[in-house]
Amino acid sequence: MASKLLRAVILGPPGSGKGTVCQRIAENFGLQHLSSGHFLRENLKTNTGEGLGPGSEGRELESRSGQHWLLDGFPRTLVQAEALDRICDVDLVISLNIPFETLKDRLSRRWIHLPSGRVYNLDFNPPHVHGIDDITGERLVQQEDDKPEAVAAKLRRYKDAAKPVIELYKSRGVLHQFSGTETNKIWPYVYTLFSNKITPIQSKEAY
Repeated sequence: MASKLLRAVILGPPGSGKGTVCQRIAENFGLQHLSSGHFLRENLKTNTGEGLGPGSEGRELESRSGQHWLLDGFPRTLVQAEALDRICDVDLVISLNIPFETLKDRLSRRWIHLPSGRVYNLDFNPPHVHGIDDITGERLVQQEDDKPEAVAAKLRRYKDAAKPVIELYKSRGVLHQFSGTETNKIWPYVYTLFSNKITPIQSKEAY
């Protein structure tokens, strides 16, 4: 068994910058980046509902037993965390703590080009022309669940589901929590943490 391989998880509410942090970790340390969206799509294909387990997700993680990997936003519930336990031991869990108001602002400033799935944020990557997709010139829409009232409800649901997962990993001594409002300010601490576990494949803190 290759016991030195790193099994990492990153948790955080919608809008916390998980995807950006995961991308940087993957680029700097060579971890396979597996997102919760990926698992959700696999679940829909195999109709396994809640489960990470005997279905395609379990097989996929087992098939990557020779690789370092990073789960992005998964497990989301205690049931999923317990299923993950049956496949492997998680070495490192990062939880991103972003203030509620910051998350609400970020999410409610998100607009989407539905046919392609391209996402724009009015703060970070606004379209060249307000309300219009850069590539096709078609209209952007704000999804119902990105509107402020829906965002608040979504964040409360995340917090309720994630709390026992975070407590579980905290009790095992593998949880590392990072707080802040800007991904670029959190990133150097995440980079340092991973550097202590695995040798970077890039010699500098790539952004």
